Amino acid sequence: MIGTKFTLSFHIPGTLAANVSMYFTAQADCQLIHVSANGSNANDGLLDIGPTADTDGYLDGVSIGDSNTPAEFTKANFVNTEFPHILKGTVVAISLDFDGAGGSATHDFTLVLTFTEG
Repeated sequence: MIGTKFTLSFHIPGTLAANVSMYFTAQADCQLIHVSANGSNANDGLLDIGPTADTDGYLDGVSIGDSNTPAEFTKANFVNTEFPHILKGTVVAISLDFDGAGGSATHDFTLVLTFTEG
């Protein structure tokens, strides 16, 4: 049985001029089951998500969506093709390389993470 679902979202308006790092602490034992990420323009943004001890341990260098069309990431996209299980109190790191390897900078970055509790 799937536990209660909850989401965590982030939005950074404007044109990014540097990489972005965000952190949160898991409120309960949970599993990351879906990630949606995009910029409002054609961009080269790359996303990593993982615990602070392995900052790309859940998602590793995935391209975010372009022109307000989110890229979606599910079980098949996560490291080891498994839903990451996150223990209560784990500090999770989110990193966006705003322009990949010197490509187009991300505008209006939006990220939504969906979890199940348990």
